[in-house]
Amino acid sequence: MTANPVRLQAIAAVEAFTPPPISFDPGEEPGEIFGTNVFSLSAMQKRLPKAVYKSVVATIEKSTRLDPDVADAVASAMKDWALEKGATHYAHVFYPLTGLTAEKHDSFLDPVGDGTALASFSGKTLVQGEPDASSFPNGGLRNTFEARGYTGWDVMSPAYVLENPNGNTLCIPTIFISMTGEALDHKTPVLRSQQAMSVHARRVLELFGHTDPDNVVAYCGPEQEYFLVDSHFFLARPDLLNAGRTLFGAKPPKGQEFDDHYFGAIPERVLGFMMDTERELFKLGIPAKTRHNEVAPGQFEVAPMFERANEASDHQQLLMTTFKSVAKKHGMECLFHEKPFAGVNGSGKHVNFSLGNSELGSLLVPGDNPHDNAQFLVFCAAVIRAVHKYSGLLRVSVASASNDHRLGANEAPPAIISVFLGDQLADVFDQIAKGGATHSKEKGTLMVGVDTLPNLTQDPGDRNRTSPFAFTGNRFEFRAPGSNQTVAGPMVMLNTIMAEALDHCATYLEDAVAAGTDFNEAVQALLSDIVSDHGAVIFNGNGYSDEWPVEAEQRGLKNLRTTVDALPELISPEAVELFGRYGVFSAGEAHSRFEIGCEQYVLAVAVEANLTLEIGATTVLPAALRYQTELALNVKALADAGLTPDRTGLETVSEKVAALTAGLAGLRTAIAHDHAADPLETARDARDLVLPAMAAVREAADELEGLVADDLWPLPTYQEMLYIL
Repeated sequence: MTANPVRLQAIAAVEAFTPPPISFDPGEEPGEIFGTNVFSLSAMQKRLPKAVYKSVVATIEKSTRLDPDVADAVASAMKDWALEKGATHYAHVFYPLTGLTAEKHDSFLDPVGDGTALASFSGKTLVQGEPDASSFPNGGLRNTFEARGYTGWDVMSPAYVLENPNGNTLCIPTIFISMTGEALDHKTPVLRSQQAMSVHARRVLELFGHTDPDNVVAYCGPEQEYFLVDSHFFLARPDLLNAGRTLFGAKPPKGQEFDDHYFGAIPERVLGFMMDTERELFKLGIPAKTRHNEVAPGQFEVAPMFERANEASDHQQLLMTTFKSVAKKHGMECLFHEKPFAGVNGSGKHVNFSLGNSELGSLLVPGDNPHDNAQFLVFCAAVIRAVHKYSGLLRVSVASASNDHRLGANEAPPAIISVFLGDQLADVFDQIAKGGATHSKEKGTLMVGVDTLPNLTQDPGDRNRTSPFAFTGNRFEFRAPGSNQTVAGPMVMLNTIMAEALDHCATYLEDAVAAGTDFNEAVQALLSDIVSDHGAVIFNGNGYSDEWPVEAEQRGLKNLRTTVDALPELISPEAVELFGRYGVFSAGEAHSRFEIGCEQYVLAVAVEANLTLEIGATTVLPAALRYQTELALNVKALADAGLTPDRTGLETVSEKVAALTAGLAGLRTAIAHDHAADPLETARDARDLVLPAMAAVREAADELEGLVADDLWPLPTYQEMLYIL
């Protein structure tokens, strides 16, 4: 092989790498270790006084206010448990608006004045912390010099011990707020929106005869897609290292067109990584269920089971941290960027969403006869109303500079938010619109044609992978969230818009019954009205077709193609009123998130633009010039020898070098553009000026990659990064 020496060295290192032994001990069962590092209810029950334990359970299960008097007892038991697990420090873990996890570690040990120290951890310390809040995004809620911020213990998300070869840490999930009470994190609005949704879901349940129903919660089951790249290739790509995606890279001879990677045999090295991550996840109580190869080469997926949305969002952050640390142990880098490689499938984080409680289970299970299940139909209709009325908020909940590279391609749902119901439910709601549902399509039987195989059950409707919001039998799957995003954002929006929709349904039915209308007739009228007013959002067709955007516009559906288009939805009068009515965001908090969204978008594009300029000018262009020189010397040598040289290669390379040089000049101009003071205008400049300039540089560079001699090309190629593991 005649590749560049740096690339050859990386390939040799990959081939010589010996994976570490898998950390499952012989005979060890996953069930034995599941949750062993979690201060769970079962751990609390063994260590807490009975009255204290009951108080904590009431807070978790019934959403009653936490009794401050129990904090000291819980803190003492939690400290003893953590010390037994080898913890030396504790940390309030919170989720600032960077999208990452933040933590500050403090030692359990306090000096006692005689040269010794005692381990201590009080209820006051457990309940509230005070990290410096000055350097986290706040969107204008506070001045930079105002540093005070508070963390507050979230009793509904269990504490856990995070293991490290150098010492273990007790981690306590918390909210993060400013000194004046504004949310500076993702967890606080999740809890607020959850509370609002539950109030109105219980009103609906009471109308259906459930006396004092249990607290209703949102459940979340996020499917996590990711790429694995060998560390040697990763470290040789400044764009991957700094931006998380490749800003250069020609299409490899083989991509994903054979569909041979999807659900294929998992490579041995990758399977070792997966088994190692699963062991760590099990210890942390994260119910990882499914693992498989994804569509693109080098791409994989893990899917946990359903959990309460608040806990699921915490676990998702912990999962990503675990994957990255374990990948390094296996000599790889785990990539969560939505589009790390152009031309192949990007990575999403499909959020499976449902509502329910411990008493009734899921409220989105249609049963065998959905047309007769009025309670299910009301909750399903509430989803339809919510998604149609507030599609812009769902779109903005998945908006980011990185997810813009994925949404709308033939690998992810379009930016148009629609609902897929499937044949069975679509038929039921069609009957409702025409006067009343009388029947449901039944399951069928698949005759395989092989005598030794049993007949297989055929569902009454197919799935639709092109739909952003699809019903999948007992839940809805929101397919638009990006791989690198917290699921807290989508869950806040889903809870909030469901609070409004369920409020509408409950009020409609309460008023109708109070006016003397038969309850069943009121339900039929409510469902009919929702289908009539919001049925335009139901689409069971191909979301990738060219005809769909045209039809969607005719239906009045929004097509917010980019983050810059979507961000104003956060501060529309309708959205601000909605957030305020249900206590999720104040007007200031809504505007702060808009400001942060603009800022994060601009910063992400700026980093990529500067990287593109740096790599293009200092790595790609020099390699191209060296090859151009080689060709020029060859042409001259042939001419000096009296031969007629073929100048085609030199002319082609020279043309692309000129295009690259011009592209770099254009990018410098775009970066130096005098941006507007308005944050949205600055984001528009990044989208409309900087991104096209970056694309021009990449186009020329990628064409040069296909021309320059392989031993001169300095960057690891797609072919190497995607296939050598």
